[in-house]
Amino acid sequence: MSRSPRVLAAVSAGAAAALVATAAPAAASPGAQVRFGPGAPGAGDPYFPDMGNGGFDVAHYDIGLSYDPGTKGLRGVAKITARATQNLSRFNLDFLGPLTISALTVDGRKAAHTRTGAQELVITPRKGLRKGTRFTVTVAYAGVPRTIDDPALGRSGWIPTADGGLMLNQPFGAATVYPVNDHPTDKATYTWTLAAPKALTTLANGDLTGTWSRGGWTATRWQMRRPMASELSMIAIGRYDVLKGRTPGGVPNITATDQAMKITAENARRFHDQTAEVTDFQSTLFGRYPFGSTGGVVVKAGVGYALETQGRPVYDLGRRPGAIPSGALLAHELGHQWFGDSVTPKRWADIWLNEGFATYAEWLHAERFSGTPVQKSFDDVYATPADDDLWKGEVADPGRDGIFNGLVYDRGAMAVHVLRTTIGDKAFHRLLREWPAAYRYRNASTADFVRFAERLSGKDLDGWARSWLHSEGKPAL
Repeated sequence: MSRSPRVLAAVSAGAAAALVATAAPAAASPGAQVRFGPGAPGAGDPYFPDMGNGGFDVAHYDIGLSYDPGTKGLRGVAKITARATQNLSRFNLDFLGPLTISALTVDGRKAAHTRTGAQELVITPRKGLRKGTRFTVTVAYAGVPRTIDDPALGRSGWIPTADGGLMLNQPFGAATVYPVNDHPTDKATYTWTLAAPKALTTLANGDLTGTWSRGGWTATRWQMRRPMASELSMIAIGRYDVLKGRTPGGVPNITATDQAMKITAENARRFHDQTAEVTDFQSTLFGRYPFGSTGGVVVKAGVGYALETQGRPVYDLGRRPGAIPSGALLAHELGHQWFGDSVTPKRWADIWLNEGFATYAEWLHAERFSGTPVQKSFDDVYATPADDDLWKGEVADPGRDGIFNGLVYDRGAMAVHVLRTTIGDKAFHRLLREWPAAYRYRNASTADFVRFAERLSGKDLDGWARSWLHSEGKPAL
C-alpha cells in the first residue's frame, strides 16, 4: 500500500497523535491489595456471543481514515477513550482481519496485543487499569477491509463500490473498519476524519465540521455528538452529489446521491426536500429530532437494503437506476432515528422495538400523505392467513437468524396498533413522545417498554404482551 499523503496527518491530528495520558488511577487504601482480572470477551448477548466486550465503557471514538483507490485499501488511526468498569489486567476490542496493526498504545505507552477467536483483539497494558480509570487506546492499522456475508442476515461491514466503498454495520460489521466495542449497549460519541483523492467525496454520520484540500487530496471531518451504537455508524467514499440546507423546522439537512445511480438534479432535490418534510412531520409525532442533523445517502452498493444509520440513513437502490427512496421508505428509516437510534435495544432480541415502530411510522406517514388510514394498513396485514410464515416465531424473541424477518416488522407494527386500541389514542400519542424522551440516547428492553406503557396508561398490559409479543400464532382480535 502506498503511503497516505500529508493531508491525513494534518487532518487526523486528533486521531493520529497517539495522544494523551489520562487521569491517574485512584490510590488504594493503605495495605489494600488490588486484584486485576481480564474483561469479558463478549457482551453477553445470546444471539451474538462474540460481539462486544466487558470490563470497560467507551466514551468516544476519534477515527482518521485515508482511502487509496489504487489498492482499494484504508490506512487508519483510531483513538478510543474509555473508562474501566472493573480492575482490568487486560481487555478486548472487536477487530477483524485482514487489517493489520502497525502500532498500539494504551495511554501513550506501547501495549502488548494479540488476535484470537472470531474477532478478538486482546490488549494487555503495561499496568493494570483500576476501576473508574479513564484510559485511551490508540491503534494504527492498514489494509483492505473485508466484507461479511451472512446467509441469514446479508452483507455488512465494508462494502466495496465501483469508485470507493461504504460501511454498513447492522447487526455487525464495524470491526471490519475500526477497532470497536461492537455491541449496542456501549454507545459512544464519534469524530470521523476522512481523506481521499480530490475527485472523491467522503461522508459519515454526524455534523460536518470541516472540509479542506491539499496536494490533490480532500478531507472532511464529521462529529456525532450524541451517543451512537456501532451498528449505526457509517462512512461512504465515492463520487456523490451533495445537497445541504435546513428543514423548514430548522434541522440541518445533508443528502447525497451516488453518481453511479444517475439520479437527475430534480430528483436529487426531491429526495432532499422529502427528507426534510418527513423529519419535520415525525418531530410533531415523536418529539424533538434527537440529533444535530438529518439527511440520507442513496447508493449503488449491491446490498439490497436501506439502513437507519444514525442521523443519515443509507438507501441502496442500485437495482433501480435513477430512483430515489419512496415516502414510505423515508418514513421507515427516519422513524428509526427515534426508535432504534436514539433509543436502542439492550439485546438483539428486542429489535421489534426498532422495526415495529419504524413500520408503524410508515403507516402514520401513509395516513397523513396518502390518505390511507392506519387501521386499513393494520387490516391488510392482519388478513394474512393463519398458516403463513408471518405468524411463526415470537415478536420479542425472533432468534438470531430472524431479526430481519416479517414477524419483527409487520407483527411488530400490528402489536403497536393493538396497544393503541388498548390504551386509547390520547395515551398512545403521549407514549409516542414520552417513550423516546424518557430513554433518549439510552438502551431499553421489551420489559422496560411494557412497564413504561403500563405506568403511562394506567392499564395492565400483560395480556397484550403475552398475545402479541411472546406467543406464536395469529392472535385473536
